[in-house]
Amino acid sequence: MNSVNVPDIIVSRLPVYLRALQYMAINGSTTTSSQELGEKVGISAAQIRKDLSQFGEFGKQGTGYHIQFLTERLQQILKVDKVWDVVLVGMGELGHAILRYQGFSHRGFQIVACFDSDPAKVGTQVGPYTIGNVSDIADVVKNAGIKMAMLCVPATAAQPVTDKLVEAGIKGILNYAPVSLTVPNNVRVQYIDPVIGLQRMVYYMVGK
Repeated sequence: MNSVNVPDIIVSRLPVYLRALQYMAINGSTTTSSQELGEKVGISAAQIRKDLSQFGEFGKQGTGYHIQFLTERLQQILKVDKVWDVVLVGMGELGHAILRYQGFSHRGFQIVACFDSDPAKVGTQVGPYTIGNVSDIADVVKNAGIKMAMLCVPATAAQPVTDKLVEAGIKGILNYAPVSLTVPNNVRVQYIDPVIGLQRMVYYMVGK
């Protein structure tokens, strides 16, 4: 099947499989089975086999999967077999926490610049980063050919900032602001809202 036609729900599970495989490799494992992988990620073995079959054959019956090979193939499928430059917009508490997070670089991403609109923050240092002015985003993105951004701005600022990013050439936005964004069809937005996550979770807890 053409990867463009793969259902999004399947694509959303691939990073979960990849993360589990990477942890297994760190712990010294070289092979695994769909049953073992399923137990680690909470997904049935049959579903894992069905998901992976969308992209080809990765294992053999009776021998399972070679972890290194499957890891490399999933990285290629997800296009994280290279490092993607990312800009971070919004240097409040969440922005600071994300900037200090150490888990991006070895999983295919690196934050290369950060921005804020607060004059009191612009020009200050956060570790090795100097906070830039939001008004300079377009120039930085265009000059560096950056394609991905993370938004940690207030809801009222999210759409104007998004418009600047899209105009500058950004193709993927991870949005932490609690608001839906309007973007062209060739720009992908992924939403991260912990309240929605809690609301979805608590639905299953009612009466427990």
